[in-house]
Amino acid sequence: MKKIFILTGEPSGDKLASTVISKLKSQNPDIEYLSVGGNHLKKLGIDSIFNLNEITYLGFTSIFLNIFKIRNRINHTVNEIIKFNPDILFSVDSPDFTMRVAERVKKINTNIKTIHYVAPQVWIWRKNRVKKIKKFIDHILLLFDFEKKYFDEENIKNTFVGHPLIEVNKDNKKIIENIIPKNKKIISIFPGSRKSETDALLNILIDFIKLMNKKHNDFYFYFHATDENKNLILSEIKKFNIENVDVVSDESIKSKILSNSVFAVSKSGTVSLQISSSNIPSIIIYKLSFINFMIFKMLVNVKFANIINIINNREVIPELLQNECNADEIYRSVIYLLKNPDLLKKQLLDCSKTLEGIRSKTSSSEEACLVLRNYLS
Repeated sequence: MKKIFILTGEPSGDKLASTVISKLKSQNPDIEYLSVGGNHLKKLGIDSIFNLNEITYLGFTSIFLNIFKIRNRINHTVNEIIKFNPDILFSVDSPDFTMRVAERVKKINTNIKTIHYVAPQVWIWRKNRVKKIKKFIDHILLLFDFEKKYFDEENIKNTFVGHPLIEVNKDNKKIIENIIPKNKKIISIFPGSRKSETDALLNILIDFIKLMNKKHNDFYFYFHATDENKNLILSEIKKFNIENVDVVSDESIKSKILSNSVFAVSKSGTVSLQISSSNIPSIIIYKLSFINFMIFKMLVNVKFANIINIINNREVIPELLQNECNADEIYRSVIYLLKNPDLLKKQLLDCSKTLEGIRSKTSSSEEACLVLRNYLS
């Protein structure tokens, strides 16, 4: 029986991995799996060697403070992969964790094929990583076509598979009875999949909702959560007795709620692609500690945080970062855009053009699945 070890480093990677593995399981049921994964892979019946939350940290200082714990988990993961002896080590995103593991595994057992899904953003920072990656990654799966040149230059096998978050489900516009309240305009809120992101943004977002409710009574707010942070968000909201807010973690329900929203407030990250793909206007927010932000500014070579803005080299979607990431600024930005439909149309048009340029011909999961099957045969 063929074996695949799935290696993720955070909930978003767990979600991405599950879309590929779900398809692979339906096509090749006789494969044994083990993982470092979360609830999405667990729902597919795949065990994880430890809880994903143990290695999910935000910011340089947080990683530094937990360096010994992370190092122990890397050692443990390498040992478990070697013991499992898979045909393929399928790593997904989180390169500072997954690629460290892949590098060490490859040194011990060169027969294990290493396939990495979601290329490190070498076009943003640490471009010299590509030369090192070549030594231990057999094949890399790219979300964006423009990334290809960086890996072609070093003769690293690569395949552009596209981004799964921009594959639109046309059924999402159907209203879900008893879930979406009637006569209310929906604003979707994305506080992040990591606990550390949620901790940094949650109170700011709750204050934003309170500001909205002081002056408007026709909005309803949905926090788009993960199974891991849903209870954290619910417990915080209950402290304030806010009636026009709810928290959802079911993926199909979240997609439908997003598609029926008038606006979205989202932390910076790839989820903005899903929002744009659903044709929903938005703003981007993010906040790091001062030290983490200064380190980040020194290391990166792009002007923007959001991928749509980076691709266009201009602010298509407004970004409220650091000091601007506060309830007052979020409120002002949301209301200003909602009162200016021409600006909303312009944002959606620009986003649509950008997405067309990075969309794959088929689905990302299908393309990635095909690469895995080729290595198994």
